[in-house]
Amino acid sequence: MDLNTIKHAGRLTDIAFVLMKYGFDDVVERLELPGKLLLKRVSRVKEPLTTPERIRRTLEDLGPTFVKFGQVIGLRPDLIPSELVVELRKLQDQVPPVDFSELREKLEASIGGPVEETFIQFEERPMAAASLAQVHRGVLRDGRHAVAVKIQRPNIRQTIDSDLAIMELIARQLDQRMESAGLMDLPRLVEEFRKTLSRELDYHREARHMRIMTANFADDPLVHVPVLYERLCTETMLVMELVDGVKLNEALPDDAERRGELARRGLRVVVKQVLEDGFFHADPHPGNILVRDGRVICMLDCGMVGRLTRGTRYRLTELIGATVDKDSDRLLDVLLDITRARREGVDRRSLERDLLDLLDGYHSVPLAELNLGNFLSELTAALRDNGLRLPQDLAIMIKAMITSEGVARELDPELNVIEEVRPILEGLVAEQRRPENVWRGIRNNIRQVLALQKQLPNRLSQITQKLEQGELSIHFRHENLDELHHTLEDIASRLTVAIIVGSIVIGSSLIVTAKVGPLLFGYPAFGVIGFLISALLGLWIVINILRARW
Repeated sequence: MDLNTIKHAGRLTDIAFVLMKYGFDDVVERLELPGKLLLKRVSRVKEPLTTPERIRRTLEDLGPTFVKFGQVIGLRPDLIPSELVVELRKLQDQVPPVDFSELREKLEASIGGPVEETFIQFEERPMAAASLAQVHRGVLRDGRHAVAVKIQRPNIRQTIDSDLAIMELIARQLDQRMESAGLMDLPRLVEEFRKTLSRELDYHREARHMRIMTANFADDPLVHVPVLYERLCTETMLVMELVDGVKLNEALPDDAERRGELARRGLRVVVKQVLEDGFFHADPHPGNILVRDGRVICMLDCGMVGRLTRGTRYRLTELIGATVDKDSDRLLDVLLDITRARREGVDRRSLERDLLDLLDGYHSVPLAELNLGNFLSELTAALRDNGLRLPQDLAIMIKAMITSEGVARELDPELNVIEEVRPILEGLVAEQRRPENVWRGIRNNIRQVLALQKQLPNRLSQITQKLEQGELSIHFRHENLDELHHTLEDIASRLTVAIIVGSIVIGSSLIVTAKVGPLLFGYPAFGVIGFLISALLGLWIVINILRARW
């Protein structure tokens, strides 16, 4: 047990309790969590649950940081099975609200004075409460505008830092001791989560996202992003226009024609963000998209966004073209390029066979009936099964497309997704073929060749010089040896304790033979104590060895 484990022993025991409650005994055993022997008597959940359901319930019981982690990895269909992705969508980021008295000091520090000086009205009871923040309704004294005030919970950063330290510890242990977890690269996933959460806690960044989206849709009166009151916004608080609307999937329940129009427009909004702007809302679920006046689509909660470079968007057009043409060779090359996979490390034949199976299943389907969400889900599953990992923003984009198509089809089951995507896709292809963009690509290639031409002689000279001086060396990097390292450390610890036990036995024997006082039950006390200590240490070694074998 290392220092980090000891430091977080209480919280780790709570985690072990929840894991055992939902039947993850093997995980507890592999993690060697403190107090696990006492948890065998924990009350188990009796109701029948699938593995994805047990994972979701576990995350919910572990608290806000773990719920947020579940929501973030739920955006990565390239890393986890589709059944788990679906289940993680059900995670509820709702917790009991913090009493306003705990937030008043932070609010008044942000606005620079008493609440009453800035707001005519401020509702202390929040409209919504999530793990990171809660939202209150207010009316500004200046202009009498109704606003939503989003305030971070007190001490949330300290809570998250503590939970993240525990998550990193658990991720390292699982990565070393469970082969299935190693395929996900949990330590890297937790590190990505740390960065994502750090960005989401910076409301200056969210405000910047809202300004970018407002600019991207400046020419579309039917798409709206809440107006920011920037003079009142800080790193831990946002003050924005209060949007009065209904969730997208609940809009116009009795008007099928207008619901179909909303579905098409909502899908075009997401596709435009992905393919035209390269800047998109990472989680466009119905709770984040409201409809105002039955026509205007309003986008909320811009804390998490994705970005795609121009080059990545061009590669996406090639991927779609290869899919339509059923060209598995070109599709394979595009995917290997997008995932930045080393060709020699991939079983091309296996991956191409999986891609052909996928294309066969969709090639005979009319484009009007093509379910893009299902296709993307199966494509990411094929990549995952072949050990390929998408860049984070691209994986998030696929999840956003799957979510938006699902919401659009809920509004209009007869929606022709390809027909809605086609104009934007054709525009991107035309943009790619513009002379200025072609010339930009040529210039970049020439610049790279010239840079290589300048560097190559110097690099060759350095290599030759090292060869002549006998300084050229080859470095080997050992990977996946953590378990061996752990085993060797365990063996060394046992040998050390065994040597100490032997020394104590010999010393105690000499004391007993010499009959050195004081006496205990007629025997030298120090000798008896030495024998007892050596017996306990010897018993510990035996238990440790038997436990390792089991």
